[in-house]
Amino acid sequence: MRFKKALFLLLIAALAVVLVACGGTSAEEGEETTESEDTSSENAESEGDSESEELEGEVAIDGSGTVYPLMSTMAEEYMVNEQQNVSVEVSRAGTGAGFERFLNEETDFNDASRPISEEEQATAEENSIEYQEMKLALDGLTIAIHPDNDWATELTEDEVIGIFTGEYTNWSDVNSEWPDEAINTYGPNENHGTYEFFYEDILGEEPLAENINLQQEYSTLVSLVAEDVNSIGFFGYGYYESNQDQLQAVGIDFGEGAVEPSLDTIGEEGPYANFTRPVFTYLNVGMAQEKPQVMDYALWVMNNVSDFAGETGFAPIPEEEIQSQVEELESLQQ
Repeated sequence: MRFKKALFLLLIAALAVVLVACGGTSAEEGEETTESEDTSSENAESEGDSESEELEGEVAIDGSGTVYPLMSTMAEEYMVNEQQNVSVEVSRAGTGAGFERFLNEETDFNDASRPISEEEQATAEENSIEYQEMKLALDGLTIAIHPDNDWATELTEDEVIGIFTGEYTNWSDVNSEWPDEAINTYGPNENHGTYEFFYEDILGEEPLAENINLQQEYSTLVSLVAEDVNSIGFFGYGYYESNQDQLQAVGIDFGEGAVEPSLDTIGEEGPYANFTRPVFTYLNVGMAQEKPQVMDYALWVMNNVSDFAGETGFAPIPEEEIQSQVEELESLQQ
């Protein structure tokens, strides 16, 4: 009897040890699970903060009227769907006038339809302003006429130069079968990079015709060409594309037949290459390092510009050029 009682007590004690051991293991596992969940929660919260980091403040942009449709469209998208507390103001004083403000540190970016000039580079160095060139897209300079003009629908490159330098004053001077009517020439004024590109790269710095009508506002320029059957003007492809109901693009013969500007022909090595140019925005590096919203906008623009180029009349640049520029911008953050 004593032996049975002793055996019974021994079994109870053994069972108690097993239960304690099992209970301890469960508790530890529970603690580990809780710690794991807490860590995951912290990571998720951290990732969420990174993805939805809210910025605030202002971004100031001025410069090219040619680049304006692209940059203003992107600014609107950024403010509506990316950073609702950041205000991006885009103006269009023209490339040259915009650089004056940019080099006086009145703006964070300057849009440009031509590269920064040597004189402007010297001013930047004198004012200790570090800048980063951002190549955005490609534009095709377009020669436009009135829709009822059915004679000058195709011109050679030399005929374009002759018309805008005043060598030809009447249409019949270009071709004896064309009307003996005065040619009325139009273009953007000296504030614009488009003027400088046309004067330097296409006219070879030959003076423009004395009676050319130069305008500050592209909307005015488009209206003047659209209302004059003897008109001929030049501006960026985007302004022609968005006003095709009022204008007609001239096909340019570069030696192998006339080529009209389009998103398919505009390219640095394409059939419209002679009248193709890159467009830029220039970033004030000091402003970007001082103001997070400026750097954020620069990176967002560079990562998304190809999605907006076509709809605003620009041909996109190759993806490898985009990625290279993104990496350069990211290096400025370090």
